[in-house]
Amino acid sequence: MRVAVIGGKLQGVEAVYLAKKAGWEVVLVDKEYEVLAAELCDQFYCLDVIQVPEWIQILKGIELIIPALENQEALDSLIRSANAAGVPLVFDGDAYEISSSKISSNLLFAETGIPRPIPWPECGFPIIVKPSNASGSEGVLKIINALEYQSLLAEKDLSDWVIEEYMEGPSYSIEVIGFSGVYKVLQITELHMDGRYDCKRVMGSSSLSDEYKEQFKQIGLSLASSLKLNGIMDIETILHQGQLKVLEIDARLPSQTPIAVYHATGINMLEILGEAFVNGKPWKAFNVLEKRGVIYEHIHVQEGHLEVTGEHIMAGGRPPHFLKDFFCGG
Repeated sequence: MRVAVIGGKLQGVEAVYLAKKAGWEVVLVDKEYEVLAAELCDQFYCLDVIQVPEWIQILKGIELIIPALENQEALDSLIRSANAAGVPLVFDGDAYEISSSKISSNLLFAETGIPRPIPWPECGFPIIVKPSNASGSEGVLKIINALEYQSLLAEKDLSDWVIEEYMEGPSYSIEVIGFSGVYKVLQITELHMDGRYDCKRVMGSSSLSDEYKEQFKQIGLSLASSLKLNGIMDIETILHQGQLKVLEIDARLPSQTPIAVYHATGINMLEILGEAFVNGKPWKAFNVLEKRGVIYEHIHVQEGHLEVTGEHIMAGGRPPHFLKDFFCGG
């Protein structure tokens, strides 16, 4: 199958990697020439999908479109062009609209009874302050006391920010895929963060008890059903004082965790979802079984210094390439 991945940054690396593992021919499109996924694909086109005439020419012969970006104008253009060309687009615009706003997501959690961090001012210090529409750890601040909070208020308009309790505890993630009312939760992974609250390591298995795992899976199914998910979403939680609380949801292909899940279980969630979109019907029932341990992490080596840090370091590096048996040999 010939597929187009739109966006060559971190999400693009994830999409291209999994698409190649599925045995697909991958065409990568990005408006920037030097992008991380450029050396992983079969063909690379440097163009802006908002410029429809050029994009339509490339779309000929494409059987599936996989968005791997968060630019709303580009996503809107992809929806229109995919509909016009009759090519399946692995994207749920309605679910994405809710998940891309932390304020809207928190309203959904409240409506569905999903446990979430206690909002300010019902909680005490320390607190977490984060912009509603930012991605992942972008812009997240930890505020220790009232003096710091008043200082921040003097600098910023926080009317469209999320303010909630600071929580300590292990972090976990799970992906849910959905198509035509059928939903499937996948492998729970454990997340380790750096000092910037950026994920620096994904463990392909988690230390959660069976009871907590079942709770997390039910949270995933409940949210997917409430959103009528037609695509993929990931859910991040923290186990805080004996309770799993949902930090955020993202109705898009995430980075890091799908590859970790693939190597831990052998399940390629992008392949399963892509085939559902192309064939117009959900997948056959399957079990998620852990086959081996996996650690996915970013290691920064510079001047004899080795550091495991968040995925933000990828943006400053050269495009990655496949290297097998790196740890083997003399």
